[in-house]
Amino acid sequence: MTDHTDREETLEGPPPLGAGEAIAPGYGIITHLHRSNNFDVYDAWSEERACRCIAKVPCPDRVDDPTVSQRLFREGRLLKKLTHPHIVRAYETIRDPRPTLILETLTGETLQHMIETRQRRLPLKGIVHLGLHLCSAVHYLHRHEILHLDLKPSNIVSEHGLAKLLDLSIARRPGRGEKGMGTLEYMSPEQASGAILGTAADVWGIGAVLFEATTDEVPFDAYDDEEGRYEQLERRAEPVRLYRRVPAAFNDLVDSCLAPDPALRPTVDEVARSLTTLA
Repeated sequence: MTDHTDREETLEGPPPLGAGEAIAPGYGIITHLHRSNNFDVYDAWSEERACRCIAKVPCPDRVDDPTVSQRLFREGRLLKKLTHPHIVRAYETIRDPRPTLILETLTGETLQHMIETRQRRLPLKGIVHLGLHLCSAVHYLHRHEILHLDLKPSNIVSEHGLAKLLDLSIARRPGRGEKGMGTLEYMSPEQASGAILGTAADVWGIGAVLFEATTDEVPFDAYDDEEGRYEQLERRAEPVRLYRRVPAAFNDLVDSCLAPDPALRPTVDEVARSLTTLA
């Protein structure tokens, strides 16, 4: 089975829990999969279900941070309300001995892993279908007045030809956002500046995913030396055609999704219709 999150070679902070330890009642750790700034993700065994599952918990040095725990429980509440073929399912949330979110195991690989490990670029037809699946999931979230706000290749798993969207830890309703909310290379200008967030912020995320899946490059780099500085506030994304020969309609679609002004971006449904003509 391929892990549904990407492994990292080095970990900062206290070491993760070890194989065989109980992460929560009825759940034993098989292996550690991934660490982000706030969360550890484990491959775990569910005694009740007699199968593998995914356990997401705060990092050891974040366990006592109420904000991190609240994000985890909010993600669990959201996911348990959602039923969509392109969104990961949540089984349950557990409070003791540590905040834990139990998710279904996905047997595919992240889009990030596919981009980084394949010798050839992903075929455009597959990218178009990925985009359609992503639009379907995002459309469903928006119907429930939820913005994802962290669309990126590492949060998308390809499983038997289906794209599955992960990680709703910063998902929220539309409204004014916190400056810098999201992942540096993928956040929309309005996320970077702390402006009003609407559905156009996720259209930007779809465009960023399509850009990287097509070119193997992120549309914007993160500044390592200057906190609070964002390339997406300083320039427009380069055309996909600078990196790869693609149909003009696809190039223009990605460019429109990455328009600096959210009012000039297409809607999710318009993106889906454009992708359908390219399928």
